[in-house]
Amino acid sequence: MIPITEYAGRDVAVYGLGRTGLAAARALKAGKAKVHAWDDNEASRAKAEAEGIPVSDLNKRDWQNFAALVLSPGIPLTHPQPHRLVRLAQMTNVPVVGDMELFARAVQSLPERGRPKIIGITGTNGKSTTTALIGHILKECGLDVHVGGNIGTGVLDLPALSANGYYVLELSSYQLDLTKSLRCDVSVLLNMSPDHLDRHGGMDGYVAAKKRIFRNQGAGDTAIIGFDDNYAQAIAMGLAQSGEMRLARISSEFALGRGVSAIDGKLFDSLANNAVRVGDLGDSETLPGRHNWQNAAAAYAACRALGLDPGRIFAAILTFPGLAHRMEQVGEIDGVRFVNDSKATNAQAAEQALRAYPRVYWIAGGQPKAGGIEPLMPLMGRVAKAYLVGESADDFARTLDGKAPHESCGTLDKAVARALEDAKASGEENPIVLLSPACASFDQFKDFEARGDAFREAVEALGGDALRPVMRESA
Repeated sequence: MIPITEYAGRDVAVYGLGRTGLAAARALKAGKAKVHAWDDNEASRAKAEAEGIPVSDLNKRDWQNFAALVLSPGIPLTHPQPHRLVRLAQMTNVPVVGDMELFARAVQSLPERGRPKIIGITGTNGKSTTTALIGHILKECGLDVHVGGNIGTGVLDLPALSANGYYVLELSSYQLDLTKSLRCDVSVLLNMSPDHLDRHGGMDGYVAAKKRIFRNQGAGDTAIIGFDDNYAQAIAMGLAQSGEMRLARISSEFALGRGVSAIDGKLFDSLANNAVRVGDLGDSETLPGRHNWQNAAAAYAACRALGLDPGRIFAAILTFPGLAHRMEQVGEIDGVRFVNDSKATNAQAAEQALRAYPRVYWIAGGQPKAGGIEPLMPLMGRVAKAYLVGESADDFARTLDGKAPHESCGTLDKAVARALEDAKASGEENPIVLLSPACASFDQFKDFEARGDAFREAVEALGGDALRPVMRESA
């Protein structure tokens, strides 16, 4: 745990008692703050009370006494409208902060020589894989590494700050909106595409939130930016003009004159002078497809910025076990392989999975997002057949009419069974059944992890055997 002593002896409100909220409450209590925690969910309050965290209805408190409101990132800050407790804090001039801001202030309070290295990763897609991959590389190189934030462990539940530590943090746009003081030694922005627009008031607000990862970087710090989409390119050009930090571009589409490129899976380092081929990412079983090549390029660039040897970095990349629910091979039945990409909660993420394989039996659907799967229509030549589940099934069927064979299956277990039947009957060599829903999971599951676990269970129920271990986000 990282105790937060900034508010010792003062009253602090904590709203939202999920993973990050509980971690913040524990850290504040350890730092001798007077914690007043609340969640509208009774079960969440009970869990906090069981841990000895003081629970108090913030709707009935005198807000003049609070030094801060620590807000969980899932609670609306500005859009579609501020939460009622955010408005109450604003009316009483109580600062609103998040767990990552508390972490950042704790780091800044240390003498400069006593501060750990901070590596922050954000982007619309790929940030969890890249965060885990960087953490894996650093551990393989013998460093004292702690991975958390929006992945796995809440940032304030990570081990206490130390000068020799490396904190590798996945940062969501929601977390960045609540963060002002974070300074990353190495920051990574992988890509940008429309997502969470309702929470940011549109694309401009979403881009502004993501750009906050670079906010406090200066001389000696490094910003790593994907160069494969227009939004990220514009941000890179803006940072290049500011000249405040080192800038490293990464791409899986373009051979960069200065940066790190992963062209057709071949990784090239041109950060210094001429491009040097580092290795072939095709040798990695857990990083298939162009999007994972971009993730690997970003991880490589981040570790190079930290001074690690290129050969050791690449050797560690090849031993990365992968992440659950992200292009995770969960089983095989009679030569049919099953790939769990439940984390693909929008069309842009599903596109990356579809591009990774020449032909798939595709399971899609759930709670739809704006735009549906229309952007995926150019890839329907790769889809042998689609199996539609959940709330979006009827809409997706209309989109797919005349574009790809499809059937509505309703539930995930039925879709898995039907896809297996068709894949086995196809006579194809090593056919792939791909769960890449292009939808949120909340119509049938509590989250994408539960959906991915249900997919694995359906495969196992049909006689599938697990193929390999993966890295779980809670590890």
